[in-house]
Amino acid sequence: MNVDFTIRLSATPRGARLARHLAAEQLATWGWPYDTDVNRTAALLVAELAANAAVHGHVRGRDFQLGLILRPADATLRIELTDARPDRRPPAPGTLDPAAPEQESGRGLLLVEALSMHWGTTGGDPYRKTVWCEVALGSA
Repeated sequence: MNVDFTIRLSATPRGARLARHLAAEQLATWGWPYDTDVNRTAALLVAELAANAAVHGHVRGRDFQLGLILRPADATLRIELTDARPDRRPPAPGTLDPAAPEQESGRGLLLVEALSMHWGTTGGDPYRKTVWCEVALGSA
């Protein structure tokens, strides 16, 4: 049986920071303490996706949503960030170009691609999109 955690947060840098902290706390509650690789990796992935939701998915007056889905049957954590900009989709997995060394941004999705098993974007709603990734769960 899957175990879910969902929360709506302001689409701001503060909301993105809070998403990272809440994800780390939830993982600790589920048995992956702060000092485990699973918790650190998941918190980093949430931070990157939440920052993108706050920057690229921001619509004034609209929040973003963090979802964590724990799948014990296949030892996977699915991280979902849903924002209010379905018109701004990231490049498809496997098509990311490396950021130039002098650029100060543009590496977040490269981290997501490197640290997760799978990632992608889902839509189907004219008002929202979800960027997700999946992480293998090791032992605590």
